[in-house]
Amino acid sequence: MSLASMIAKDIERYRSSESKAFSHGNVLDFLSPWKMIKFISAIVYAMCQRIITLMYKPHVPKRHATVRSRGRVAVIGAGMSGISAAAHAFSHGFDVIIYEESDHLGGIWAKANSSSGLQLHSILYRFHPAVVWSRAFPHKYEILKELSRVWREYKLESRTRFGVRVTSVERVSSPEAKDDYNPSRHGHAQWKINDGSDGNFDAVIVAVGTCGDAKWIRFPGMPKESHQTSSDSSSSSSSDHRGEGQDQPHEGYQHHEAREERKVEGGEDSFRGPIFHSSQFDSAQIDDVLGRTVVVIGSGASAVEAVETALAGGAAKCIMLAREDKWIIPRNLFLDVLMAMQPFGREMPMGFVWEEFLKRWHYRGVEHLVPPFHGPFESTPVVNDKFLPYVRMGKCEYVRGDIERLTSKGVLVNVRQRVSKAGDRGQRMEIPADVIVLATGYKPTSVDFLPKDLFPEGYELFLQNFSMEDWSIMLLNSAHVDGIGTVGHVHIGIYTRILLMLMMDFKTRPSTQDMKVWVHDVHYLKHGATGGVLRLFTYIELTLWLGLYYALRPDRWKWLPFILFGWGVHPQYA
Repeated sequence: MSLASMIAKDIERYRSSESKAFSHGNVLDFLSPWKMIKFISAIVYAMCQRIITLMYKPHVPKRHATVRSRGRVAVIGAGMSGISAAAHAFSHGFDVIIYEESDHLGGIWAKANSSSGLQLHSILYRFHPAVVWSRAFPHKYEILKELSRVWREYKLESRTRFGVRVTSVERVSSPEAKDDYNPSRHGHAQWKINDGSDGNFDAVIVAVGTCGDAKWIRFPGMPKESHQTSSDSSSSSSSDHRGEGQDQPHEGYQHHEAREERKVEGGEDSFRGPIFHSSQFDSAQIDDVLGRTVVVIGSGASAVEAVETALAGGAAKCIMLAREDKWIIPRNLFLDVLMAMQPFGREMPMGFVWEEFLKRWHYRGVEHLVPPFHGPFESTPVVNDKFLPYVRMGKCEYVRGDIERLTSKGVLVNVRQRVSKAGDRGQRMEIPADVIVLATGYKPTSVDFLPKDLFPEGYELFLQNFSMEDWSIMLLNSAHVDGIGTVGHVHIGIYTRILLMLMMDFKTRPSTQDMKVWVHDVHYLKHGATGGVLRLFTYIELTLWLGLYYALRPDRWKWLPFILFGWGVHPQYA
């Protein structure tokens, strides 16, 4: 979309809004300075994006020219991270092949319902410099549209292998390494994918994300025939969602999932209404929710969005059944950036300031929803502005408890008090429901196709993405569990260019000992972090890692313009 058309669309939105306010006699809305500020901000945002694109968009290789390859890179996964990394590598003269198990682009975004959108402001979700957003919080189809546009613009169609599941990544001795494969001497292996029919690769980028297929939990009392069939058949592959807000698999429900082996068929007491997974909830007909009570099982980002979808569809009431409490922070660019600037990705001595601020401002009137046992920097927060007001107004009821079974009329729940943990004794209650939405997350993706010796016990990944035993294997946005602002942003290009630098310059390559020292240092700095030292990290922490990575190695300084901005390395034409 051109800058002129974006500005024209913003002007039309503002004019339409003002005309509507005037025709309805709403003087306060018509004269609202806030609407004017939002309109001006939208124009400024459109212009800023164009400036960013002009300055940092990587070169697009000529269509019919022969490019001398600087090296070969395999990318596993055609989601946001995979397509962005492939576009960066190809734009700098590297030969790229993308492997995607499904028949489409998009990863987790291709599976999300149509009402899903970014939780973080899109200025924090610029997964590639060529991306231009039309609004601050774009929805699924615009995200997939931009992803597809980057894929086509960088001529990746012929380099993508759809319907190919990667089952093995195996070493092939590198002819350049004098001592054959010897990572301790800065060497590396070449790699073959599956049967090696595409030749050998100098590096592999694993971009399968952290969320795979929709995770259905078969609670007792769930009828055999449900919407699970349609949901599962439409879900296929993997990757990154909504800037950290996406639900991770619900470990707390594993004991229920084990009961699936009993093949619960339901019976007289089975639930008789429609059951949806949150990823397919927008496939519901309006009659399924209009004027009805919708029960949402789960408390993460997809659960909150399911409540929004149901109420927007005319549901009379929503009831959220939460096994554990999640922190919910507002959709505020300034606040989100400040939280992402928290160093070391953990609860710090002054962390109570954030906690008190959120309690008094965002949770005003619904303080009973504040998580009692952990702070906002111990797990990924949900970013949402509408859910807490819905609870305040009584449109959504929040019930804390453990699901026991579904009944013909709803859900039988062990309802607990606020200061309690999952499994604690509570009061048994039957929650009435006309429609049930399972916001139970997604199954974790697997990287079992990689050699096991790449991940020595007791060591996390180097710089959170590179294999400890071989820098030429990178798990891009596929290894972390929680974070704030660490998905779908400019770090995708930075990490990809670090890998490209290591391929081009032998002297910059880290040895296995270098990488282990880095992990030891991180363990020292983040000692005592909840859930592990690298379970959660913020954007400023990621930035600090990358800064120290260069500051301590003068031989890498000359590559700084390339790493940060993509400047200085162009395709070489034959």
